[in-house]
Amino acid sequence: MEIIQIVGLSLVTTILVVLIREDRPEIALQMSIVIGVIIFLRMIDQILLVVNMLRDLSQRANIESLYITTIFKIIGIAYVAEFGSQICRDAGSSSIASKIDFAAKIIILVLSFPILMAVMELIIRILP
Repeated sequence: MEIIQIVGLSLVTTILVVLIREDRPEIALQMSIVIGVIIFLRMIDQILLVVNMLRDLSQRANIESLYITTIFKIIGIAYVAEFGSQICRDAGSSSIASKIDFAAKIIILVLSFPILMAVMELIIRILP
């Protein structure tokens, strides 16, 4: 199973990072970043599979592509921001990580506004 390989690789890397962090913190940080990128690259096929299934489902349900594209952007922003903020936290810079989280929330709010407006318009049409 793929998850066993990912967990095994992550555990080995974590042990190495803990051992190396005291003497060479810059190498420990680089190792953490590399393992994160490796895991992400290993998951791209699964991510694309889910994206394609959701696109097919939205086409069958006649949902405007604007809404689905916006949702994909929001999900992508959330994952990228989480990845970046975790790297900052690993490097000991939690204040920068908090700023990344804040920026992601604002961008997600801005992107979700047209969907929120469409839902509000639908509710207004349904109500007498």
